[in-house]
Amino acid sequence: MNGVIKRFRVMAIWAGVMSLMLWFIYMPTKYLLPEFFDERFIWITIVHGYTYPLYLLAALQLCIKQGRSLISTALFLLAGTLPVASIWIERKVRRDNPYKG
Repeated sequence: MNGVIKRFRVMAIWAGVMSLMLWFIYMPTKYLLPEFFDERFIWITIVHGYTYPLYLLAALQLCIKQGRSLISTALFLLAGTLPVASIWIERKVRRDNPYKG
């Protein structure tokens, strides 16, 4: 179980950071500063697009191992769509982790 929790924690933080970059770097420069944009931040969407499914798999694996309800599982999966939510849920998992190590 400890490996599952570590994998989820890493992916939750990664998804949160990439979401923050997507929402607060890529999107504003694309729509508010189009003359500055010229595709220089497109890598953010590519990296986010390839790694977000890894977050979903890690969250799903954790929820199955912990026997969470369907609603709780859905909330874990949806947490990756908001920038701070995945980081917040990672902190909750760390706090509630019975396998400290």
